[in-house]
Amino acid sequence: MRETPRPQGTVGDAGSELPQHRPGRAFAHTAGASGSGTPHRSDGRPPQTPRGARQTGPAGRPGTTPPVPGRPALLVSVASGLLALFALTTWQVAADGPLRGADERAARAVVGHGPAPLTEFLADLGTMQLALPVLGCAIVWALVRGARREPLFAALTMAAVPLLVVPLKDWVARPGPLTDALGYYPSGHAATAAVAYGAAALLTAPYMRLPWMMPVAAVLLTTATGIGLVLRGYHWPLDVLGSWLLCALLLLPLVVGRRTGHRSGRPSPRRAAP
Repeated sequence: MRETPRPQGTVGDAGSELPQHRPGRAFAHTAGASGSGTPHRSDGRPPQTPRGARQTGPAGRPGTTPPVPGRPALLVSVASGLLALFALTTWQVAADGPLRGADERAARAVVGHGPAPLTEFLADLGTMQLALPVLGCAIVWALVRGARREPLFAALTMAAVPLLVVPLKDWVARPGPLTDALGYYPSGHAATAAVAYGAAALLTAPYMRLPWMMPVAAVLLTTATGIGLVLRGYHWPLDVLGSWLLCALLLLPLVVGRRTGHRSGRPSPRRAAP
């Protein structure tokens, strides 16, 4: 008897042959399938963390192994370094240390140099009449753009300047370069400029096309104020340096608040979807 050849399986024959994986089907993207094209797991096990809940790394790239550490150690290190430098500067000035002697010799060598109208204008950049309106405009601009926490931080930081500077002036009681009057360390004008221009830059930078320009402008204005104060003989260099160190500490909460606000899921103002 001649055997009849077995017919080939058709679409309706369920058991005729093993199913073949067709390219482009959803099976190729099933999570946990070995060799399925899934980029995260290749051992056939299901992923431990859902794709939408994956933690991001420091550069914002998905897939970093959780948990991802933040940057508290870096912030603590920066704050500790600024505090240590400020304490060292204040101690040298209050105790009439060798750093104070070098500071006064350097100041006497440069006082009176430069065009008087220019140096006077630079020193005036640290006055309330010029610095506070800049900060006020930045606070209003940030409020209009929807920020709430950062403008409050900026206003509190500015309010903290006289509360810290005035008692320090009375305690150190340093005479000025061209007068015997006391209360010149730290410089109030330098502190006002540093906080006003620094906080204004931090508030407005996220809304600018070139955000790095605002911190650069703040550094230039703050530095120009310090140079004008020294050249006009209104303050010693260490008076200005002490104010800068103190104000850098005051501005740290504003820097941290802005960064944590962006990491908490709030879209960046420059990248927010319409």
